[in-house]
Amino acid sequence: MTKAEKTATIEALKEKLSNVEHFYLADSSTLTVEQVNKFRGLCYEKGIEMKVVKNTLIKKAMESAPEEKNYSAIYEALKGHTAILFTETANAPAKVIKEFRKENERPLLKAAYIESDVYIGDDKLESLASLKSKEDLLAEIIMLLQSPAKNVISALQGSGGQKIAGLLKALEDRAA
Repeated sequence: MTKAEKTATIEALKEKLSNVEHFYLADSSTLTVEQVNKFRGLCYEKGIEMKVVKNTLIKKAMESAPEEKNYSAIYEALKGHTAILFTETANAPAKVIKEFRKENERPLLKAAYIESDVYIGDDKLESLASLKSKEDLLAEIIMLLQSPAKNVISALQGSGGQKIAGLLKALEDRAA
């Protein structure tokens, strides 16, 4: 790789890192080409972008980021073979890795970066896979907010609601 290619790769990584809030680092070193391609396909289906990049280039791209990004906590995971998985949904890569590992022993989770929080080690995979996405949390909040209104409507539509409607009608007729 020439110096110009390295510089271009670093710039592309800087751009990508500045536009995502979640990414994972994984070790897929013992996978065959066929297995890696299958894993890439799974990632692509779930909207995850996978890149295999040299650790030094990843680190250089991270070093130029603002300090509040907290990328320095990830540096210890930048050893050996590294695939970086970019995602919009925090738990998607963990679910894909978990699904893929039902038939394969890798990839191993090296680190995950979720909105400035860093998770190091493969032992965090289960907890990361069980994280709820923003969409899931919003759906739960909406459901909870709708629940009281649904209870009132169902009460009004039930037999008790007919009695209330009858009383309101009688009061209206009496006032007229």
